[in-house]
Amino acid sequence: MIKHFFNLEWKQYFRSSYWQKNMAINILLVFFALYFVVMFLSLGFGLLPGLKKFFPDEDPFVFANGFIFFWIMGDLLMRFFMQKLPVMSVKPLLTLPIKRSTVVNFVLGKSVVSFFNFLPLFAIIPFGIMLIFDGYETSMIITWIFTMIILVLIINFFNFIIEAFSADSELSFLPIITVVGVLFALNHFEILSMTTLIGSGLLAIASNPILIIIPIVILAACYAFNFKILKSKLYLDSSLKSKVAEVNAADLSWTKRFGDVAPFMQLDLKLIWRNKRTKSMAFLLLIGVLYGLFFYPNPVYADMVFMFALIGIVSTGFFLINFGQFIPAWDSGYYKLLMSQNIKYEQYLRSKFILMVISVVLLFVLGIPYVYFGYKILIAHFAAAIYNIGVNTHVILWGGSFNRKKIDLDKKAAFNYQGTGAVQWLIGIPLMLVPMALFGLVNWLAGFAAAIALLIVLGVVGIVFHKKLMKGITKKYLDSKYKMIDAFSQDN
Repeated sequence: MIKHFFNLEWKQYFRSSYWQKNMAINILLVFFALYFVVMFLSLGFGLLPGLKKFFPDEDPFVFANGFIFFWIMGDLLMRFFMQKLPVMSVKPLLTLPIKRSTVVNFVLGKSVVSFFNFLPLFAIIPFGIMLIFDGYETSMIITWIFTMIILVLIINFFNFIIEAFSADSELSFLPIITVVGVLFALNHFEILSMTTLIGSGLLAIASNPILIIIPIVILAACYAFNFKILKSKLYLDSSLKSKVAEVNAADLSWTKRFGDVAPFMQLDLKLIWRNKRTKSMAFLLLIGVLYGLFFYPNPVYADMVFMFALIGIVSTGFFLINFGQFIPAWDSGYYKLLMSQNIKYEQYLRSKFILMVISVVLLFVLGIPYVYFGYKILIAHFAAAIYNIGVNTHVILWGGSFNRKKIDLDKKAAFNYQGTGAVQWLIGIPLMLVPMALFGLVNWLAGFAAAIALLIVLGVVGIVFHKKLMKGITKKYLDSKYKMIDAFSQDN
């Protein structure tokens, strides 16, 4: 049966529209994976000589174990935002004589072979080999390597437990922030030294192999808990239960001043406010306002003027980036119905454009108090806002024409990466890296004023040629219309 499941997964992946129409992007993702593998291999082979050079008085093995706690925290955060449980299309299987436990075990087993579980091994195993060649006891290092592999799997299944608790929360990132925040606070305020606890524990297991039973028991408990959660939800009628919810009506009459795009704006605003996934985007406005506080109070960034452009782009464009990158996938649930109506596609896209422009203006106004850290910051934010309106809105609308992944708005709230593909990652290059590079280069060659002028000029040019740009973008969407309809009809 497991072999049959693998066969079904293989066919589902290679027969999907996303694979067939994005072969080049899949190849690019392979190169990204190889890049990270090389980076982790370099870390694994270079860590021991690096520790000896910079910390000659410390035992490299003991010193490295002292930082495992911070690696665990970072790995948990990365997995929560990027790794999701590999869900099969199990609904057709529930009508067949297949044990639910078999399906659940396959799904959990499939998560073990995730790239996120293999990547740390490219650093752990080379570091262990280097320690053995350096004279450390072979049996101790091999035990440590196996313990680290078990620890990677514990993080894998613990991440899914956190996701299970966050699935029903409006602010779905709250559980992971709570877990990581509490553990970090315990360590930072020396209430419970997690670095010492985990480091000493790993050293103890390495010295006494019998103690490896402890992490194995923890791994088994995490697996059993995940098994219980998934099995309890694996019923055919669980997807048929009707939800009774009160609809909060809002006065959206103010949108009528925007003319023929008003109905589409009302549709988008209702979609944002009535669904978990999109409602979190509204809360992200607060993060956009406070984004600069992560950098500007730090004296290290005071002289990094080239960073002002990137911070300004992200701060004023936080909603633009998070909402815009999934256009038109937000409407994937009823995209066929929408496309069957007698509407102008340009009006549909222009409503999205106006919403993003309003968010940029609002975030800039709310970020005016950043002038406290220097007038240059406020000027950079203003230039970034103009650039976002004139350039990035058009870039992100153009990038949306390549979206081929359906989004289920009821599945999860903020930071849900369902529907995320290579397009969402690659679009970050023209959105953020290009303006930062241009700003930094001109600032270095001609000064701050010239760099600010460049961003403003590019933004103004985009605003002036808005209608022509929208015509080209609309044509691209119309060319991809039926491809999107086909892709949004699939559960990929």
